[in-house]
Amino acid sequence: MTRGRIISAFAAAAVLAAAGSSAIGAGAPGNRFAGELLEAHNSERVTFGAPKLQWSDKLAAEAHQWAQTLAREGRMRHATNDERKGAGENLWMGPAGQYSASFMVGAFAEEKRHFREGKFPHISRTGNWRDVGHYTQVVWHGTKEIGCAVARNQRDDFLVCRYWPAGNTYGVEIRQLASR
Repeated sequence: MTRGRIISAFAAAAVLAAAGSSAIGAGAPGNRFAGELLEAHNSERVTFGAPKLQWSDKLAAEAHQWAQTLAREGRMRHATNDERKGAGENLWMGPAGQYSASFMVGAFAEEKRHFREGKFPHISRTGNWRDVGHYTQVVWHGTKEIGCAVARNQRDDFLVCRYWPAGNTYGVEIRQLASR
């Protein structure tokens, strides 16, 4: 089975709305899949020592629009900072219907093996912040809200997660606060 692909964002990040490209409703995810996405994000955050995220309908709607664009184009690319109104963004793509919400977020979290505490962008054991950018957006202490959506074309699912405020800010310290 092919692993899903993820792509880094400059002010990166991760979670989703629903399979088949639907957005979520009022303050909390409106379906099981979106709830799993939020739960997977918050589980990583608790382990790291970051406060839990709240679901944003606005971010989910914006993520939904972008996910539809990616599905139509059949390729991954980040929205510009202006297009995403300064929000952080994590993207994931994989074969349609093959992966759970937890797996998708887990792909972002796998990057923690390269993470090291420090001031952004000096946060990766590899020397390249892009190797941990999805993970650090997931656990970024200053991020408060998330909204995600998935759109599907004939071959692939496209997950777009938007985060507010965006993480991965130059010069900001990122440290794990939870017990190790």
